[in-house]
Amino acid sequence: MRTRRGTGIDSDHHLVVAKIKLKLKKHCTTGKTALQRFNAAFLRDTDKIKITLNSRFQAVQYLLKEETNMQDNSKVIREALTSTYQEVLGYKELYH
Repeated sequence: MRTRRGTGIDSDHHLVVAKIKLKLKKHCTTGKTALQRFNAAFLRDTDKIKITLNSRFQAVQYLLKEETNMQDNSKVIREALTSTYQEVLGYKELYH
């Protein structure tokens, strides 16, 4: 740490100059869940995916015929798609 004179001649203040070494802390995110991705390599087996999607959407069509709003419909469709992809494709393994 050093002290130096200010730029004003009539001032009796001294400027303080210091060099600081700072180490940044690594931010840990172990408490959060990682984004799970589907294994896209199994998309080549289109027959199995088509059969499973058709069976799921036949059940979904019955729910869509009832008086429901668009938000509920999109939620049902999203759940049907994700459950089908989870069953057929599975999740991709994460490598560190």
